[in-house]
Formats: sequence, structure tokens, C-alpha cells
Amino acid sequence: MAIPYNALFWATGLATMGNSQVEELQLSNWFNPRKCPNVITATNCLAPIVWEGTFSRQVLEKHYRKKNLTLGLAVFAIGRFSDQYLELFLRSADKCFMTGYRVVFYIMVDTLSRLSQLERGPLRQFKMFTVTEDSWPDDVHLMRMKSLGKHIIQDIQGEVNFLFSMTVTQILQNDVGVEVLGMSVAQLHAWWYSKNPGSFPYERRPKSAACILFGQGDFYYDGVFVGGTPLEILNLFEEYLKSVIHDLKLGLNSTYEKYLNKYFFLRKPTKLLSPEYNWDAEFYPPPQVQYVKVAQQSKRRF
Repeated sequence: MAIPYNALFWATGLATMGNSQVEELQLSNWFNPRKCPNVITATNCLAPIVWEGTFSRQVLEKHYRKKNLTLGLAVFAIGRFSDQYLELFLRSADKCFMTGYRVVFYIMVDTLSRLSQLERGPLRQFKMFTVTEDSWPDDVHLMRMKSLGKHIIQDIQGEVNFLFSMTVTQILQNDVGVEVLGMSVAQLHAWWYSKNPGSFPYERRPKSAACILFGQGDFYYDGVFVGGTPLEILNLFEEYLKSVIHDLKLGLNSTYEKYLNKYFFLRKPTKLLSPEYNWDAEFYPPPQVQYVKVAQQSKRRF
């Protein structure tokens, strides 16, 4: 999977909010894969894989500070463990996510009474949305997608330049900054990152909308951290819902993560995040993962 070094630096992209556009820097200005020679730093489609050491935060900050950005971070928290997880998540995100930038936290809960007293830093805004059970009460992912998709259409797409969605069981341990910004951002699954693609747990049933046949696919993506422009996130959600409906009509039932992998198989992300951005806190990281930015908490803690 080696990529010619010079081939990484071809094009720039645009991120949109309303009628405005945020020009992204050319890769050669901020990304240096030679700093991490022992890991995969680019895809076959020339998208960068962000590891600590591969990027210049100084260059990125100089570029994005001029753009007057507003960023969104969505989290879905319902059920009996949500109070404990949500407070830890928000405290860590308030401290470590996009420090110095305006951030709107979109918090989807089943009761608005939660966290009314939680303090937040400057440039931080909390928006609480109530989620009610509907025709898919037992599928949390469907509930989350439908709820966030509705709010992207009604509110979010006019408020933020980039939107990220994370799971409530994560806790940010170090800075997660503008290096993660991109049109379509996917998280590499830490468990499957070093495995052979032939062993990836893709959906293999040909009739399923999530199917990726043997011999196809390059990475396995984790659904705990995705991002991009609001319209890109909305498109991901809409395709996911369409795929689920397609499979239900055939009597099939796959998983959110498998649908997500099919989506990114067909529509390659423009930026990938290394396992540093979601590492399972129960396992000691391998030599490649030297700087854990986001840890996945164990439910056994509560």
C-alpha cells in the first residue's frame, strides 16, 4: 500500500457552510508523512492518514484562524449510563476539542434535565435536543442518525463549517485540533488497523446493501468518530438509512459499522484518523500508537 511521496500533494478541497466556502490547505503545506515512516500515512486514493508527527499544527492554525470557523460536535446519550459517560465526555471535549475555536456541542438526550449545571469554557455553546423513541426503538444507531439528520437540515448546516459525531463512551485525553478538519473524515478501527483486509468483518451477504465482497476493501472504519461538512455527514446518514430500509425489505439485518464501511468503500473519505484518535483504554497501545488522543472507556467502569 505504499504511496509515492510526491503524489500526496496534488489537490485542495473546499468545505461549505451555507454560501461560504473554507479553502483547505494543500497537503504539502502541512502534512509530512516522512515523519512517521513505520505506519501507513496515505490511502491508495491519496487521502492523508493523520498521525501525531505528520502534521504541522502551526501551519494549520495560521490558516484556519483567519477563517472565522464555527465547529460542531454531536454526541448521543440516552439510557441509564448516559449521565456518567456524558459528563466525562463533555468535560474532556470542552478542554481538548478545537481549543480556541467556537464550538457548538449538539447533545442529544432523552431528558433535558441532564447537565444543566455543567460549566463550559469560552467560545463553547451547548444545544440540547430531546430524542424520543420512534418506529425503531431498539436500534440506537437508527435513532441517532434520524435525530441528527433532522437537526442538520433544520439547524446545524447553517451554523457550523465542520461537524463531527463522537460516541459518549469516549474521553479526550490530548488536543484534537484542526488537523482533523476535512470534507469527509473517517476513523480507522484500532483493532483491525494492522490486520489483513481479507479478515475484516465486512458484510459478505451479496443481497445486503452493506456487502463488500472478498478481495475488495482496503481499511476497516470505526463508527465512533466521523466528521466533515454538515452536508457530507447528512449524505452519509441518508445513505445509511436507505441501506437499512433496503435490507429490512429483504429480511436482512446488518450493523451500523458494516453500513458505514460500505459507504466509505464507495465514497472514499478525504482524510483518515489514525488509531490514536480512538484507542480502547483497556489495552496497552502498540509501538505505532505513541500518543493516544481519544480513549474508549469500558462500560464495566460503571
